[in-house]
Amino acid sequence: MTASTDAFRAARDLLLTHRDDYAAARRAFAWPALDEFNWALDWFDVIADEHPERPALRIVGDDAASLSYGELKTRSGQVASWLRGLGVGRGDRVLLMLGNVAPLWEVILGAMKLGAVIIPASTLLQPADLDDRVARGQVRHVVTDLAQVPKFADVPGDWTRVVVGGSAEGWHSYEEAFASGADFTPDGVTLAGDPLLLYFTSGTTALPKLVAHTQVSYPVGHLSTMYWVGIQPGDVHLNLSSPGWAKHAWSNLFAPWNAGATVLVLNYPRFSAASLLSALGDCGVTTFCAPPTVWRMLIQADLGSADISALRECVAAGEPLNPEVIEQVRKAWGITVRDGFGQTETTAQVGNSPGQAVRAGSMGRPLPGYSVVLVDPVSGAVSRDGEICLDLSQRPLGLMTGYLDDSALNERAMAGGYYHTGDVATTDDDGYITYVGRTDDVFKATDYRISPFELESILIEHEAVAEAAVVPSPDPVRLAVPKAYVLLAGDRSPSPELARDIMAFCREKVAPYKRIRRLEFGDLPKTISGKIRRVELRDAETSRSSSPRGVTEFWEEDFSW
Repeated sequence: MTASTDAFRAARDLLLTHRDDYAAARRAFAWPALDEFNWALDWFDVIADEHPERPALRIVGDDAASLSYGELKTRSGQVASWLRGLGVGRGDRVLLMLGNVAPLWEVILGAMKLGAVIIPASTLLQPADLDDRVARGQVRHVVTDLAQVPKFADVPGDWTRVVVGGSAEGWHSYEEAFASGADFTPDGVTLAGDPLLLYFTSGTTALPKLVAHTQVSYPVGHLSTMYWVGIQPGDVHLNLSSPGWAKHAWSNLFAPWNAGATVLVLNYPRFSAASLLSALGDCGVTTFCAPPTVWRMLIQADLGSADISALRECVAAGEPLNPEVIEQVRKAWGITVRDGFGQTETTAQVGNSPGQAVRAGSMGRPLPGYSVVLVDPVSGAVSRDGEICLDLSQRPLGLMTGYLDDSALNERAMAGGYYHTGDVATTDDDGYITYVGRTDDVFKATDYRISPFELESILIEHEAVAEAAVVPSPDPVRLAVPKAYVLLAGDRSPSPELARDIMAFCREKVAPYKRIRRLEFGDLPKTISGKIRRVELRDAETSRSSSPRGVTEFWEEDFSW
């Protein structure tokens, strides 16, 4: 056991001790000072030696698997030795494109032990995406499964090819790794500041940004995420997210294994609310995290059918969770779903932590280790309303090193002594932060500022609305008016009567200047990570401002009030 392990454990144990005492945790916690650190060797393997039989990973559904900490230590060591034999070295960039199968975790740990740099990639990516990632990521090695191999056929470059779950010409078969010896010896020291992860953002911009994280910024930085979720040693943690995106590393890797918990994965080809609710009891889930889209689907199912006898903590992340969803889960389960906030660029920054009062609509308060301020976009001064920023004079360990090879973007992101998240919020006297929207989502109607999230939260309270997105629609008199794009729930069908009913529902709940004045039924465009592409809806409104309305679009003036 190293001094780095001891320092990490002390920081972790402090948060566990104060898991329901927010003030004490904020006051006492400090990021551990680490010069040398390899999380796979200095933490995961240490836990494996202490608790070799404890379940580390359980996959239910397709490609089911169950591996203990001890088994994963051994298998990841074998993978590391084998990859080293294929030429994977310290600092090499490895594109990892696998679904929720055990080799995903084995390769991550093995690559970490080698000091390699991992570039996670979604299996939904197409050849053009992979061409961009291999080139900009300067990829030297690719690990993927047999079904994805054809996508790489025309991707240029001299990179090592490893295929999982079969064989393909020109590709090394992953199964050969387990002919290697069980013992792994690193070839040198891993420095805390060495690169570990490169994440391509989800593509809400034309060219995804490339986010760089170190050997500590995510592995150690996710102590804040562990604290927010409330994961404890021996817990069974269920998180719903897809490999390739940062949230998968948040809650399917670092946060639960920092705590010494079990990662539970439901690997079904299609989402099923019934299967998820059944798994809560069948698998003894204690902590559960899901994106708002999943929570909105769950409240349309039979929440009362779930066995939640082991369930202690429920959280939501990815986008803000609407108060109506929180209330319905509370009524059914007696558990309050706690919201939180973070980004690919950071670990969890803000959250409603265990044992604290949850204020309706609030994301919570700054988490231990994070100095969060709201900065007025115009004056640059700290304010009660403004952009969520991190004070760089107290730089949190969980913040990225920057956007790779983009100095102009880094200058904007780190301007004025702050890291700028691009998200707008308000705060109250007790430090609770309430999300308003992205800096480019908030808009003005006449002289009033409109928060899309506020209106969307009201819209989904309507029984016919499954999801909604609000954007500005050009108006010759008011400059812009709120327009709602609505995805209907269940078997509901678009009609003028339903459009009027939804508009009337909103009129009863908001001030006149905020009310929905235009509404269109249809699907919502999303990134492949599941976030609504409001930018696409805004562009559609701007580009067709003079074109005729579609048959599923309705305006306020169409109806008598």
